[in-house]
Amino acid sequence: MFLLVGLGNPGAEYARQRHNIGFMAVERIAEAHGFGAWRRRFEGEAAEGRLGNQKVLLLKPLTYMNNSGRSVAEAARFFKLEPQDVIVLYDEIDLVPGKVRTKTGGGHAGHNGIRSIHDHLGPDYRRIRIGVGHPGNKERVIGHVLGNFGPSDKVWLDELLDAIADAAPFLVEGADDKFQTRVAFLTQPPEPKKAKKKDDPDGN
Repeated sequence: MFLLVGLGNPGAEYARQRHNIGFMAVERIAEAHGFGAWRRRFEGEAAEGRLGNQKVLLLKPLTYMNNSGRSVAEAARFFKLEPQDVIVLYDEIDLVPGKVRTKTGGGHAGHNGIRSIHDHLGPDYRRIRIGVGHPGNKERVIGHVLGNFGPSDKVWLDELLDAIADAAPFLVEGADDKFQTRVAFLTQPPEPKKAKKKDDPDGN
């Protein structure tokens, strides 16, 4: 049994914000892999299904970002999960938009959702950091993560969410490196086509 947690804030007004990319990711996984309906559980919304041959619970805490750990810890205790069985997907400003990096353990780097999970569960769970970019100025960070994705983000964002869903079975195999490599492969831009040489009319 694995617990895949997407971090975000509940409510339509937050749905398209960069801070909610974790919610978006687990919703796309549920859709792509035929998970059951979302139901209220563990102070959140949860959907059950399988990735490969492993049973998985997807969870979107509804406690708001700053109290995410309360919901995550409740679900982890209920299923008697070890930290390595808990995988958290969330926004990362220190990665460029569209980049994904995996990590186990470590600090919270000022992310309030991760800080809350640390407080309730400890630091040794697995993480999927999803890049949303940095605004370039520390004073603009809050406005950036609480800002909506724009129309120009749609193409890369949809491709990224599809890639995360495609690669998700690697996570329950414990193959985090393969997950990261697969996402990078699926989201790399196509190679530019080489221009065809025109025939030289002089035969040179």
